[in-house]
Amino acid sequence: MVTTTTAAAGGCPGGSLLRWGPGGSPGRCPRRPVWRRRRRRRPEAAAAAPAAPAIWGSPQDLQAFREYGESWYRSCKGLESRFQPQEPLARQPQVTAEARCKLVSWLIPVHRHFDISFEALCLAVNTLDRFLATTPVAADCFQLLGVTTLLIACKQVEVHPPSVQELLALCCGAFTREQLHNLERVVLNRLCFELSAPTISFFLEHFNQVRLQELGADAVEAADARSLAGGMAELSLADYAFIEYTPSLLAAGSLGLADRLLGHRRPLDLRVSGYSEGRLQDCMDHLQVLVSLNEQSLPLLLPPCLAQKCPWLWGGH
Repeated sequence: MVTTTTAAAGGCPGGSLLRWGPGGSPGRCPRRPVWRRRRRRRPEAAAAAPAAPAIWGSPQDLQAFREYGESWYRSCKGLESRFQPQEPLARQPQVTAEARCKLVSWLIPVHRHFDISFEALCLAVNTLDRFLATTPVAADCFQLLGVTTLLIACKQVEVHPPSVQELLALCCGAFTREQLHNLERVVLNRLCFELSAPTISFFLEHFNQVRLQELGADAVEAADARSLAGGMAELSLADYAFIEYTPSLLAAGSLGLADRLLGHRRPLDLRVSGYSEGRLQDCMDHLQVLVSLNEQSLPLLLPPCLAQKCPWLWGGH
């Protein structure tokens, strides 16, 4: 069992935003220096980068998608089962679904605070779950595992990942640099350095790009659906019940539900996902429940202009 010699939660004075506070609850964290990030793109992300209309990308992006987008999609979809964790909490005597929800719910604002890509967050959660499926983790080590997997993911896809010092500051000094690096080595070795899992982020971008290639595509509808689907996908990462769904199914279901909720005239043709209507509907039904349970949280994950288009989040019609 992975353990540490210090507690994961504790009080922390001062700060300005998201530290893990007393009793393991979110508190405040120090302000980070601001600079413009340039993210390192994985090949599949580059192939599926939004390219049309022009404000979303360059002609090179569009050409790359036309030449490689479908190949990357087939490749990533073929790898999903290999990286899909099976009942990651089955071997965990101390980590519960509630604890996992609490940790991932904390990582979501953390990744936004550091301006980390959604892809990196997806990779972090996948690495977390796959490690939990192989190794029992002590409760007092669980938060350290969360920031460690986030650091590992950022090293793959971010040009400027958060520093170890910044991540440890979020934990109120509960862990040391040595503990983080030791756990990082354990995670990497246990997963045999196999980290490039297909993500919900990739499939959202792919399906969005497919949509934009259709004749008469509505770019505004596509952008709104992508943003709302991204918010729902973030929420699903924290809910253990969604562990059974593959990233491509969650991406297609999120976009399908987003189109439905926004009343779009030209919704994405979900047949491009390759899933049956029944399987898609099952996923969308579960996402609908998730949205209903998070009517106060979801608007915080959306652009303000889009949140205004969702009166049903506040009981409107």
